[in-house]
Amino acid sequence: MEIVIFGIIIMGVFLYNKTIDGNKFLEDNSTLFALLKEDDYDFLVAAKYGDKADPHILFQKRLTYGFCVGVAFLVLFLSNISLINVVLAIVVAFLVFKMPYTELKKYYKKHLNHIDVMLPYYLKGLEILIQHYTVPVAIAKSIEDAPEIFRPGLRRIIAKIDAGDSSIDPYMDFANEYPVRDSMRMMRLLYRLGIGSQERKQERLLMFSRTVSSLQNKAREQKYKARLDFMESQTMIMLVCTGGGVMILILFSMFQMMGSF
Repeated sequence: MEIVIFGIIIMGVFLYNKTIDGNKFLEDNSTLFALLKEDDYDFLVAAKYGDKADPHILFQKRLTYGFCVGVAFLVLFLSNISLINVVLAIVVAFLVFKMPYTELKKYYKKHLNHIDVMLPYYLKGLEILIQHYTVPVAIAKSIEDAPEIFRPGLRRIIAKIDAGDSSIDPYMDFANEYPVRDSMRMMRLLYRLGIGSQERKQERLLMFSRTVSSLQNKAREQKYKARLDFMESQTMIMLVCTGGGVMILILFSMFQMMGSF
């Protein structure tokens, strides 16, 4: 145990002095560290930062911070090292590693409705482009006007199609990367739009249009419901505060009357 702890401390010192390249160490062991990466991490990063941040770089920073905190915790208790302290160091390092992911989760839950309604409105604009272009060309032309969260995924769809992938996989990869409401179904419909004859395209475009309109209606209903719930909660808070204030005034008046006697 002492050898392991000593080795960890020495590695921390080497990383601090840049004797060991931490980034190269992470790259060489990327397969092992990828097991720690959450399935929805890339989506959550895109949901908050769009294409302004690289999930891979942010994940490497999480690993680095977690490791450094764990080493610092061991150094802090170096004079009284024990198995409990080692376990605590690992737990603290893991919590520090998980903290950014937890913050991303909180952000997504807070903005869940807003993120979910983005897809139907984007698809409505895409529908207009598909009437004049093929599906891949329409997607490529829509990227700059698309919600920022979807742009990296849309670029990956186009890159895979340009590389010769004519299967449904690029569309399904997008749906898996952005697991918002009805993304799977809409990506299947979008893929079907790109295959078949012109007559079939018109028929499928009509089905696609109806589905998008239905999703938009659901999004509006959800938006109105959220607004109504917010107004009801504010009204309830106001009633409770008003009732509480009236009760306090009544009690205060009663105490004054009792004091006067």
